[in-house]
Amino acid sequence: MACVLETPLRMSVLSEVTASSRHYVDRLFDPDPQKVLQGVIDMKNAVIGNNKQKANLIVLGAVPRLLYLLQQETSSTELRTECAVVLGSLAMGTENNVKSLLDCHIIPALLQGLLSPELKFIEACLRCLRTIFTSPVTPEELLYTGPDHQTILFNHGAVQNIAHLLSSTSYKVRMQALKCFSVLAFENPQVSMTLVNVLVDGELLPQIFVKMLQRDKPIEMQLTSAKCLTYMCRAGGIQTDDNCIVLKTLPSLVRMCSKERLLEERVEGAETLAYLIETDVELQRIASITDHLIAMLSDYFKYPSSVSAITDIKRLDHDLKHAHELRQAAFKLYASLGANDEDIRKKIIETENMMDRIVNGLSESSIKVRLSAVRCLHSLSRSVQQLRTSFQDHAVWKPLMKVLQNAPDEVLVVASSTLCNLLLEFSPSKEPILESGAIELLCSLTQSENLALRVNGIWALMNMAFQAEQKIKADILQGLSTEQLFQLLSDSDVNVLMKTLGLLRNLLSTRPHIDQIMSTHGKQIMQAVTLILEGEHNIEVKEQTLCILANIADGTTAKELIMTNDDILQKIKYYMSHSNAKLQLAAMFCISNLIWNEEEGSQERQDKLRDIGIVDILHKLSQSSDPNLCDKAKTALQQYLA
Repeated sequence: MACVLETPLRMSVLSEVTASSRHYVDRLFDPDPQKVLQGVIDMKNAVIGNNKQKANLIVLGAVPRLLYLLQQETSSTELRTECAVVLGSLAMGTENNVKSLLDCHIIPALLQGLLSPELKFIEACLRCLRTIFTSPVTPEELLYTGPDHQTILFNHGAVQNIAHLLSSTSYKVRMQALKCFSVLAFENPQVSMTLVNVLVDGELLPQIFVKMLQRDKPIEMQLTSAKCLTYMCRAGGIQTDDNCIVLKTLPSLVRMCSKERLLEERVEGAETLAYLIETDVELQRIASITDHLIAMLSDYFKYPSSVSAITDIKRLDHDLKHAHELRQAAFKLYASLGANDEDIRKKIIETENMMDRIVNGLSESSIKVRLSAVRCLHSLSRSVQQLRTSFQDHAVWKPLMKVLQNAPDEVLVVASSTLCNLLLEFSPSKEPILESGAIELLCSLTQSENLALRVNGIWALMNMAFQAEQKIKADILQGLSTEQLFQLLSDSDVNVLMKTLGLLRNLLSTRPHIDQIMSTHGKQIMQAVTLILEGEHNIEVKEQTLCILANIADGTTAKELIMTNDDILQKIKYYMSHSNAKLQLAAMFCISNLIWNEEEGSQERQDKLRDIGIVDILHKLSQSSDPNLCDKAKTALQQYLA
């Protein structure tokens, strides 16, 4: 019998709960406006702090009716305001509540409410909007994000209207104004250039921000002011060598990284500092010697601290929550510090357990930590010395290859850039990487729709092919396929094209390899070379293509593919007389390799080239004012005289 009763019992409990809530919704439809208002006020009191009641009212359809009343011009201001307050309270419940509100198109209704002349109603709408936008389930693009929206705000006088709020007597108002400026200035040169010249009570805005950086100001204010100055600097509004950056903003951000600060402040300080110095060598050097920053950051990896879980459970929970963020911030800042200077990289790598920390970071569950660990590794991989020592000692290529197997594009781009460096000819990691199936992985990257991944895939293959043995070159060609090679050679992006030509040039080096590859792929390669030399390409692309021809001309049997192709010979002749000396020189290398005396068949080749007018051009070039061209032409003519 118990089994039979179970379902009806549940249903009766549910209907009891919803029934107790239904009268709240029913009162919203009363024809008497005063009763509707009282109903909304009662509903407000019923939902405060009661998630169950909030969920019931949403299920019963309260939201569409509240939004209807909020938008009716016939509704009193008091009613509209109370509706906004209830909706704000519902939004403070679970994430599902917020989703339900979004599904009912709450945002356009609240934004429309901001046009009202009634201040209390505007405030209620703003509070509700803030609650909704602080929820992780709300898509940011529903409100102002990105340069277009910054410009809209800027054009509507946001800067002037917010500036005077910085001198408000209310700390909260000053802070919100500061935050607005940081958001407006971020990656926006137009806004940043304007902010530099804004006066508030006779004082320039940057000077006001510097005053807010002082140690006697609240930390939140110091951090946000530092952000404003950082964003203005990165967007070109303030020079990187300006005293307000070098002597004020940078030291203040370094201070935020110290042990004395709260964990969340240390995270924000490190991330902002990483952004400030990311592209400036001098700021990187100054930061690296300020307050022992490099050593200070190693403390970021010591959380959660080894406190007894029983004695300090709250502290442990807090540390756990921020541990990922701290590691991510430290890796980011290390990446910026080591972006250019070899000595700084050395100091970073010599920090306690640094390489182990990076290796561990590469396999963390948090995608953000993985990404910043890869960024840090990429920054350090620019060091020839470290590639030969620390990177090899810790076999960083293993976790890196693992990251490359299955990661979002954002991580893949940085990881594949790092792999490019690990595949340079002097790197001891090159061989084990090859053995772990890198060719197949990189060939698949060249087919990506993401441009950065295509560039990195072909770049890594180019590095791999440099001075490689024949088998590796054959594997690369097989992995890429002729069809894909052509696809890359006709790519609209010049970086992809240049790296593909670089790959071809590296594949076609050393005679046995040149002859071998041209015997199997000669027809297609010659076709590609012809297309590029005929196309609308820049000087660098054409120079690289002529260098490939010069390599082919250096083969023993491969050079016949040039000699039997009149079209190509005419193109070489044309580029010998080109207005650009680089192209002339590259074309001359082709000719020199074709007419070299000590090689079999050189006489026939010399005769054929004389017949098409090459010798006449060589005589002209031997009189050139360019010493390189002149010497090359004279050397070539000597082959005819020998």
